[in-house]
Amino acid sequence: MRAGSPPCILWERLTGMHALLSATLRKEVFCLADVINREHKDRVFKFVFGNAEKKAWTLSLYNAVNGSSYTNPEEIQFNTIEDAVYMRMKNDVSFIISNEMNLWEHQSTFNPNMPMRFLEYACRLYEKYMAGSGYYGQSRKLQMLPRPHCICFYNGTEEQPERMVMKLSDAFGGEGDIEVRVLMLNVNYGKNQALLDACKPLQEYAWLVEKVRQNQKITNNIEAAVDAAVDEMPDSFELKTFLVANRAEVKIMFLTQYDEKKTLAMEREEGREEGREEGKAEALKAVLLVLKAQGKTDEEIAEFEKQMAELAANG
Repeated sequence: MRAGSPPCILWERLTGMHALLSATLRKEVFCLADVINREHKDRVFKFVFGNAEKKAWTLSLYNAVNGSSYTNPEEIQFNTIEDAVYMRMKNDVSFIISNEMNLWEHQSTFNPNMPMRFLEYACRLYEKYMAGSGYYGQSRKLQMLPRPHCICFYNGTEEQPERMVMKLSDAFGGEGDIEVRVLMLNVNYGKNQALLDACKPLQEYAWLVEKVRQNQKITNNIEAAVDAAVDEMPDSFELKTFLVANRAEVKIMFLTQYDEKKTLAMEREEGREEGREEGKAEALKAVLLVLKAQGKTDEEIAEFEKQMAELAANG
């Protein structure tokens, strides 16, 4: 996901209310909006499979995708691009194992331009690798590099094949001297069953996403849908303890993604005032979740909500 892309819709909704706020509240809202934009815009996929404390889950998915049988999670060396290094973009998950540079991206909307994005990420990842590995480009001996492996995990609602290969040359209208191939795997629940069976964390992740979608259709409330999905998750699932412990963060991730899609679609197709108002409501909901995650008391949260409601009403 690109840090240089338009900022998170929630961030825009909150900062767009600055004219209504006192100096103190304005500072706090901007601070909370920045927390949402920087820390919680990551998707649940990255939260699960790009987590340095849960390398076993990453290794399980790697083995399932590649038909390998590595057993030591510590062989994984994460090298994911972060904003602090490259302000223009950051990728979802990348790591090196067994002299292979793995680039993983998650997409909930089909994007045929992923090969170009992978090329951009790969350039920066190899730049990092060369800077830290003693690579000498002027050597008369061939300098070896990790072999790149590009995977896009798709779980959008638009029907897509279980697997397909996207090529950079498709954008050229023919073959060129530079090629990038990206394997897109459909990881919706019920798709690529052999892959899901081979990786329990992926199967549980797919179950969670599907359950949230089902609950959302019933409740029309994404926060309640996530809560219900986490509560309904079988105790035998490896992810459950982790998700319960990080429930607030997980809800914000789903809420952020849901709000981005819903608000953009609403304003693009309708352009109505109620679309903007609903966007503000979703943004405030996310702020309250952040406050809770930060350990604020119920009284403090209620007071903040009251002040924001009064300001909105007077605006």
